[in-house]
Amino acid sequence: MMATGYNTKDEDGHPAGTSSPVGAGNDRSRKPDNTAFKQQRLPAWQPILTAGTVFPAFFAIGVFFIPIGIGLYVTSNNIKEFEIDYTGVDASNPCFNCSQSYSWNSTKPCTCSVSFVLDQAFEGSVFMYYGLSNFYQNHRRYVKSRDDRQLNGDTRALTEPSKDCEPYRTDVKPIAPCGAIANSLFNDSLELDYVSLNGTPISIPLLKKDIAWSTDKHVKFRNPGGNNSNLIAAFKDTTKPINWAKPVFELDTDPDNNGFINEDFIVWMRTAALPTFRKLYRIIEKKTEAPTLLKGSYTLRVTYNYPVLTFDGRKRVILSTISWMGGKNPFLGIAYITVGSICFFLGIVLLVIRHKYGVRSSSADIPS
Repeated sequence: MMATGYNTKDEDGHPAGTSSPVGAGNDRSRKPDNTAFKQQRLPAWQPILTAGTVFPAFFAIGVFFIPIGIGLYVTSNNIKEFEIDYTGVDASNPCFNCSQSYSWNSTKPCTCSVSFVLDQAFEGSVFMYYGLSNFYQNHRRYVKSRDDRQLNGDTRALTEPSKDCEPYRTDVKPIAPCGAIANSLFNDSLELDYVSLNGTPISIPLLKKDIAWSTDKHVKFRNPGGNNSNLIAAFKDTTKPINWAKPVFELDTDPDNNGFINEDFIVWMRTAALPTFRKLYRIIEKKTEAPTLLKGSYTLRVTYNYPVLTFDGRKRVILSTISWMGGKNPFLGIAYITVGSICFFLGIVLLVIRHKYGVRSSSADIPS
């Protein structure tokens, strides 16, 4: 028979009149595009570690890190810091009686005074912190126990707080601010006096503004009603947190520092990551050429409102100056010095090994 001129295969390469295998019609769509990226033809570079590249790298890291670490360490050591523990655990501590008698249910505040001596003057602005120990602000349920809509001035959240605030959500009336974080607000009052040579106490002015983050003060925290100065009316349908002695609209007489925008409150609401922490309480501004805090005797006057012995905690006040790198923190300088020293030492060790054993031939004899 003579062959006909007709094509006996279809366009997919299958014999005419037969069906294509299942899924064969999708082969083209599954095939990656013929591009350098999808076909893995992009140029690649893989460093080859040789003595000529490793040794300079180790020595460069050492030479670069060690001076930086020394600079950071020296800068940190130049920051002056003084710490006063006023927990009142020991009977000899002036605040011992307050620590033993005061509780959250106490109605009358307890006062005590702690004397201390600064061996050197503090130059520049001095930052006054309060510190707590064994207080786990990072506990998951504690961190969640707040209502950010309420803190942002939402009037609906003011009367209908989030369920995350339980069990500090309502107390007959809705609680404002609600939650465990707000309920445990640090409320000790701290004042500082300089004792002159003739024994006369001179009060040190403490700045209570500009201690909170600007974004917290102007964005995250707002009073209900915006700039409404009548906070009593704004919070009339709410009640104070259980452990508070007064409602939120009586935190300060200054309308720009009252209610939810009170800076002591804002600082406390930014939870700490570790159980031992410090938070900024006041700033002692430098206003003259004389040292901000003179060398000599001082008295810390404490209104003891915050019991800590129930959870084996400690309370302290920290006076500190700062530098361009922040507060006192020798760890960063020590870390740089350690890493730089290790790299420099390894560079010397590898250099000695190379010098002692020489360069091995890169072509090894392959046995037949």
